[in-house]
Amino acid sequence: METIELREKRFNRVITVVSILVPVVVAMLFRVKLPNVEPLTFLPPIYATINGITALLLILAVWAIKQGKRKLHQNIMTTCIVLSGIFLLMYIAYHMTSESTPFGGEGNIKYVYYFILISHIILSILIIPLVLKTYARAYLGKFEAHRKLAKITFPIWLYVAVTGVVVYIMISPYYVH
Repeated sequence: METIELREKRFNRVITVVSILVPVVVAMLFRVKLPNVEPLTFLPPIYATINGITALLLILAVWAIKQGKRKLHQNIMTTCIVLSGIFLLMYIAYHMTSESTPFGGEGNIKYVYYFILISHIILSILIIPLVLKTYARAYLGKFEAHRKLAKITFPIWLYVAVTGVVVYIMISPYYVH
């Protein structure tokens, strides 16, 4: 029988690989433009909505666990991870078929937009290992370690989800359809 420590070690190796590969692959795919493919310009409002739903579900998941509804909490968190994966696929598909939209705002709003965008991007990379490690600790039954890490993971993931919506709202007037 494999020990929890060995299983955690294996999870951590996979988490490290995934946490490095995802941002690298996304960055590489950003440079790929699919020729003769219709731009998927309908995707940004969909993946912004997915971010908004994820934010609401994260809050609901915290409520569920505080109410002692562990299975509901687990199901919601699994849904959040699946939604994040769907978001990522749509985001990549959009950027492989469409040119990036420059922000057209001027003055101080431009600085606000870029601050939100840059912090969103940096934290969206950082959140990958945090989410996976937090989830793995719960999966392994290491609930105290899970709780401690979740207190760090939750606000960052919520920030990433909410700012994803904010970035979309701020850039949407400048999309070319």
